[in-house]
Amino acid sequence: MDLILWRHAEALDTVPDATRKLSARGEKQAKQMAAWLKPRLPRNTRILVSPATRCQQTAAALDLEFETSRALFTDASVADLIAATDWPTGGSVLVVGHQPTLGRVAALLLSGQETDWSVKKGSVWWLSNRVREGQAQHILRACLAPDLLDAD
Repeated sequence: MDLILWRHAEALDTVPDATRKLSARGEKQAKQMAAWLKPRLPRNTRILVSPATRCQQTAAALDLEFETSRALFTDASVADLIAATDWPTGGSVLVVGHQPTLGRVAALLLSGQETDWSVKKGSVWWLSNRVREGQAQHILRACLAPDLLDAD
């Protein structure tokens, strides 16, 4: 099962925070990452998105159906995100959300400790869950920033 963490793309610095829209650069980042992600997503991937405008716009670049989840809003905790996704038992999930929650989730699953890891705007961290020798393991399959997809 896969857990794909996608931080919203670059947004304008306006208020209120919940209605901040993507900048022109952010729109480009979202489109580039969506073009990379869409053909790679496992079949039946559940897509959960924060209600913040910048996350909704980032997810919309995929041109796929998604669910909006208040549990992923800017004040979400690691426990909120994991509960909302029902991961790893709930199948493959793509989350479009915020820092610091996404970095904390990655840190917990990969190192065993919840700590502040940086996730660049527009970036994807793709984790998988597997069982080896009776032990559950979380592995990092991909970590990709939008500037690595930039053809310019």
